[in-house]
Amino acid sequence: MTELNRRTLLRAGGLGVAAGIVLPGVAYATPKARPVLTHGVQTGDVTSDGALLWTRADRPSRMLVEVSRDPSFRHARCLRGPVLTPTTDGTGKLRLTGLPAGEEIHYRVHAEDLDGRNSSAPLVGSFRTAPIGRADVRFTWSGDVAGQGWGINPEIGGMTAYAAMLARRPDFFIHSGDTVYADGPLKESVTLPDGRVWRNVVTPEKLKVAETVAEYRGQFAYNLLDENVKAFAARVPSIVQWDDHEVTNNWYPGEILDLPQYTEKRVDVLAARAAQAFHEWQPVDRRRAEDGRLYRSFSYGKHVEVFVLDMRTYKDANTADKNGQGQILGARQARWLVDGLARSRATWKIVAADLPIGLIVPDGKDIEGVANGLPGAPAGREFELAWVLRTLARRHVRNVVWLTADVHYTAAHHYSPDRAAVADFTPFWEFVSGPLHAGAFGPNVLDPTFGPEAVFVHAPPVANTSPLEGFQHFGEVQVDGRSGDLTVYLRDGKGTSLWSKTLRPSR
Repeated sequence: MTELNRRTLLRAGGLGVAAGIVLPGVAYATPKARPVLTHGVQTGDVTSDGALLWTRADRPSRMLVEVSRDPSFRHARCLRGPVLTPTTDGTGKLRLTGLPAGEEIHYRVHAEDLDGRNSSAPLVGSFRTAPIGRADVRFTWSGDVAGQGWGINPEIGGMTAYAAMLARRPDFFIHSGDTVYADGPLKESVTLPDGRVWRNVVTPEKLKVAETVAEYRGQFAYNLLDENVKAFAARVPSIVQWDDHEVTNNWYPGEILDLPQYTEKRVDVLAARAAQAFHEWQPVDRRRAEDGRLYRSFSYGKHVEVFVLDMRTYKDANTADKNGQGQILGARQARWLVDGLARSRATWKIVAADLPIGLIVPDGKDIEGVANGLPGAPAGREFELAWVLRTLARRHVRNVVWLTADVHYTAAHHYSPDRAAVADFTPFWEFVSGPLHAGAFGPNVLDPTFGPEAVFVHAPPVANTSPLEGFQHFGEVQVDGRSGDLTVYLRDGKGTSLWSKTLRPSR
């Protein structure tokens, strides 16, 4: 992070973009016009001394940032960010550091022409750095955005669940995957069973399945056309993971597609292109990831540490032997998770999973998720999860809570060895919440291997229920700084609490 003179941020001039250089997917102003920050600002991967700041410009330009504890920006630090170029689709990130812990931080972003003579209109935002001690913590989680044909509908105010989450004033948001639906083209209108018409905002990239890097970029750009999403992103830092729809439905490494809508059949090629776009457009700090991809952890005060999983990149084939020893995390990530949970001094260890553990998630005749749908001893991908749960029990790790989305309804699952085919693990809770803005489904059938019990379920009566019908969801976690008690709320898309549970830490 480079300091610079504050006056550099305020210069304006006549010359615009360098001749002949434009970025795809946007309309460009005349050369003498100012640069434009096209898709708002975001922060992510927040720490006790800062966060990762993201923006995008419509032409080659320099990202310039002011940072202050004061919303008036008096005594602001002025920082020189990266050059925003077509190489990264005009996007850029700057890691903010050296900030006080547990404080509200305000930032203002400009894009300055490369000759320094012209500057964009500023965009402002804020975030709270992670605390260090016994602080109250509030965060939300959900997933599944713009799926099953339900895109941005201006007639209902767009993706309004984001506004409901913002009203809860969370310290951060865990986006549990399916951040976009790159495999789900949109139509301009959808006629509902009762005759009402749903109308989508549509862009060229959303008219077909994504295959090229440019088409994958367009998936992430689309969601940031929504004013609710942009307002939320400017005020709440995200911890983002991915699942399948960032690439294609139910994908796994090495898969070869037989779908006619794809000209590129090799999933590994599609996944690499999608990953490039994902990292360009999401406020994810690859330097914090264990292998430079996605799985990573974050401490948020004395009581909370979040472990972000990648249950997509390292999984075996959906057609793998259900009775053998499969994998969903891979050996390296599984060991990282167990070691990290065992070392953690946080009261609550939050595992952000992109797939549920005990729900049967089919892929045609095969299995997409962890549970293999068979009673008895763990097998297939369950075998690896059983190793994780048993090792945590042997190492006396307590107060682990799993959060996920994926299945497009909300539920509370309690797992216990008293009901399970596995006797040597510590009981735990898994909370499911979604979709944030997509078709609603469910409920799925529970697999008995780890003894799950569905304590609460809110799901629609029919598959692919539209966002108009009240089955959009997000979850909220509140941790009391004094007692360490953790309360989970499962909320609908308007923010109404449907169910809650307070957990007291085991000592």
